[in-house]
Amino acid sequence: MQGRAHLKNIRRNILLMDASVIPLCLSLYDWAQYRSKKGGVKLHAVLNYDGLLPVFCDLTDAKTHEVTVAREQVYPKGSVLVFDRGYMDFSWWNVLDSTGVFFITRAKNNLDYRIVKEHPIRPKDREEVLGDYNVEVGSPRAKQVGLKHLRLIRYYDKEQDRIFEFITNQMSWTAADVALAYKERWHIEVFFKFIKQNLHIKSFVGTSPNAVLTQVWTGLIAFLLLKYLQHKAAFKWALSNLVNFIRLACFTKVPLMQWLDYPFQVEKPPPKDGVLTLF
Repeated sequence: MQGRAHLKNIRRNILLMDASVIPLCLSLYDWAQYRSKKGGVKLHAVLNYDGLLPVFCDLTDAKTHEVTVAREQVYPKGSVLVFDRGYMDFSWWNVLDSTGVFFITRAKNNLDYRIVKEHPIRPKDREEVLGDYNVEVGSPRAKQVGLKHLRLIRYYDKEQDRIFEFITNQMSWTAADVALAYKERWHIEVFFKFIKQNLHIKSFVGTSPNAVLTQVWTGLIAFLLLKYLQHKAAFKWALSNLVNFIRLACFTKVPLMQWLDYPFQVEKPPPKDGVLTLF
């Protein structure tokens, strides 16, 4: 988690944005059809990087595009949105830029651009940062909406042995910090994976739209409560372990915070009047 500690030194509100389809059996949930043989609903989320807690969630039918929901939200001025290539919309990017909101995303392979200016690369970053440029997007749509020059960074990831290209309107960060911010986007993917696997958002007790939405929202509330308990506990719980152990211990007659702080410490209470008691 060295990268996470490094990004926390940046005085910006970093928001991780993504959406994930929750699959539903089409024969039971015919109202949720989004492909000929598939059904589902889509959960849209924005996580605050500091606490990795959702600051925004929305549930739509699976046909709704991610950027459609993203356009409807208002983001704090000066914040940095990190999202994947599914949110490529030049008109929306221009709105973000004009309202003082920064964004970082990956460039599509077929992105048409022209290099306007090349920035020097710090000596210690030269093994990973292959290029840092100001670019003009050549798409007619980008020109129509008045999209300004953006910054394009070519970055070599040693772990994956791949070259990535990132697009951003954040001009003051180092190229390495921009690449690292996008790399930290995996936290929101972990968030979706966790709630699907641990909070019963794959199997549902009802088949109506209201039943599905209620269960998803209940799962999100449970996630917030678990994160709160994880934060308050003296014991360093992994969130997945906390979920499993709290299921086993939920009917144990012991103060919750005492158990969270010392889950493996067995204390025998002194006998009362010489008689041993169960509780």
